[in-house]
Amino acid sequence: MFNLIRSARGIFRSLRTYHGDRARHRAMDRLYGGFVRAGDLVFDVGSHVGDRVASFRRLGARVVAVEPQPALVRVLRLIHGRDRAVTIEAAAVGRTAGRIELRINSANPTISTASDAFIAATEGASGWEGQVWDERVEVAMTTLDALIAAHGVPAFVKIDIEGFEAEALAGLSRPLAALSFEFTTIQRDVALQAIARLGELADYRFDAALGESQQRLFTDAPKSAAEIAAWLVDLPHAANSGDIYAILAAG
Repeated sequence: MFNLIRSARGIFRSLRTYHGDRARHRAMDRLYGGFVRAGDLVFDVGSHVGDRVASFRRLGARVVAVEPQPALVRVLRLIHGRDRAVTIEAAAVGRTAGRIELRINSANPTISTASDAFIAATEGASGWEGQVWDERVEVAMTTLDALIAAHGVPAFVKIDIEGFEAEALAGLSRPLAALSFEFTTIQRDVALQAIARLGELADYRFDAALGESQQRLFTDAPKSAAEIAAWLVDLPHAANSGDIYAILAAG
């Protein structure tokens, strides 16, 4: 019962935070409007409570929302389940299809994860105090390649899966026009692996946004893989997290 109450409070906090700020919604639409056009297909990997899904829909995109947490899948179905332009996939995304154990932080479900290394990295880290992963659940796992086979090639993919981003990109075997993935300063190695994986697939240029700023930093001068990796390594720990954007280089 206690975990149920913690989970309900955690989900309500996420709904209030991510759906309740109209200025944030406008900033998000401006950000994603640089990648997404009406009629495009978008994959939202790690949909959480669906605020990015809502932004992609405001931009007129069709969305495949991928979320492994059973409670959040129910939330997504309540919010977006009647929208025929939204397909909800109840699964984690990794390098192979199968099953995986998900570690759920019921008080703060936004940082639930399939990565034990992510949880280990939070131990003793400033800004991550008091986080507890108090539930375990086995969930289905798919791959980006399998999602493409089922739904088509997306114009944009957003990946935010708490330390499992490089694993998700290991399950992608073709270059995509544009995508983003979350990074944290407690696990820079994961982001560096993700950058390296993209470099194996194609020549990309990179941008970044810090935290929830919804503001790209290098729009006028996108960085090479080496440059964005150096920028990431030099970030202070206090920067905490953000998103890296990869755009397929022209020609």
